[in-house]
Amino acid sequence: MAEPPDFLSARDVGSFAYITMKDRTPQILTKVIDTLHRHKSEFFEKYGEVGMEAEKKAISLLSKLRNELQTDKPIIPLVDKWADTDIWNQYLEYQRSLLNESDRKPSWFQSPWLFVECYMYRRIHEAIIQSPPLDDFDVFKESKDQNFLESQESVNVLCTYLQQLTIEDLDENQLKDELFKLLQISLWGNKCDLSLSGGESSSQKTDLLNSLEDLKPFILVNDMQHLWSLLSKLRKTRKKTSIVRVDFVLDNSGFELITDFILADFLLSSRLATEIHFHGKMIPWFVSDTTLRDFNWVMEQVKHGNHEHLAKCGGDWEKYVQAGRWVYHDHVFWTLPYAYCAMFQVAPDLYAELQKACLIIFKGDLNYRKLAGDKKWEFTVPFHEALNGFHPAPLCSIRTLKAEIQVGLPPGLAEQLTASDPSWLTTGRYGIFQFDGPV
Repeated sequence: MAEPPDFLSARDVGSFAYITMKDRTPQILTKVIDTLHRHKSEFFEKYGEVGMEAEKKAISLLSKLRNELQTDKPIIPLVDKWADTDIWNQYLEYQRSLLNESDRKPSWFQSPWLFVECYMYRRIHEAIIQSPPLDDFDVFKESKDQNFLESQESVNVLCTYLQQLTIEDLDENQLKDELFKLLQISLWGNKCDLSLSGGESSSQKTDLLNSLEDLKPFILVNDMQHLWSLLSKLRKTRKKTSIVRVDFVLDNSGFELITDFILADFLLSSRLATEIHFHGKMIPWFVSDTTLRDFNWVMEQVKHGNHEHLAKCGGDWEKYVQAGRWVYHDHVFWTLPYAYCAMFQVAPDLYAELQKACLIIFKGDLNYRKLAGDKKWEFTVPFHEALNGFHPAPLCSIRTLKAEIQVGLPPGLAEQLTASDPSWLTTGRYGIFQFDGPV
């Protein structure tokens, strides 16, 4: 049996993992420190001297973290007592056990990229929760909110499109066409990723609906037909009382979350699904990942929008939540450094929850990296093999490519892309719909 491939790591000088740890992560930490500094007077007004001392403490801890990263210091255990601390420190011991005696301790540039990148965001959380009364301050909130507000015109266009769609009048082929259209909107919405841009503005300013035909050649794996076959079959065969549940494992807040809401609304309105379950993060994560606060804030913004179609969408979405047809979940596992093949052992309760779904849609790059174990797979390795036993339900990854990992490509395609566009794996220019399940 062939040896499993190595993990992606910043030890490979010049790789995207290396560039991320060398350039993008210090930039993100600098922006976090700057955010805290800019809120200094607000903290003083709200908490007095205690707020000022807390701000100083958080900045000191984050500056220390940045120095550790930039000088490739050994990775140290977490000291706070948040929900996942023991699991993280056990994972760190596991990483140590993998090293030979002669090797260095696990460090930023020597350890698996997925581990150290997740560890950095977990250390940001540590710095904040160790600095009460600022312990619930989301250092990424401003960036996420700005992403949404700067994408307002595009949001209006999508909400108007959905509201003017008379779904009950569509025949089977038209229904399929509309599903494919909104799946593609959800795909290209994934380009708006603030961790890729180092926290710089990453809003959606163009009308995606008019760009879909031009973007089709950039879809490298297109399994949308499998999604339609699965959902349309369930729609035709389900009894009146049976549940067709579609789960979204969310990625970015802001514009991407709107594209997910639009798709989810369509799935309910077309009766391709009867329930939608959304899975987000328990803590601020990878700059723009969706938390419960973001989920509710985006919905409120749409509901109170100054546009009739916007307000109608927001009102509908709120009703779905109140009726239990849209359900938000979070779980500590989503902010651990494990590949998803470890979920069954590490978080059996979450695995059991996902098994209730008829289809799971994993949005974005980080989810793909965790699905495939963040390893240096050959491009032609089947997606099913890279999942390494993770099969709670039929699943589909919808992502734009922003990391040097991709499986399931036909022979020769990766080489062809490399020749014409050497950075094709990391710019978000290309996208995939990659399905795993009974066909």
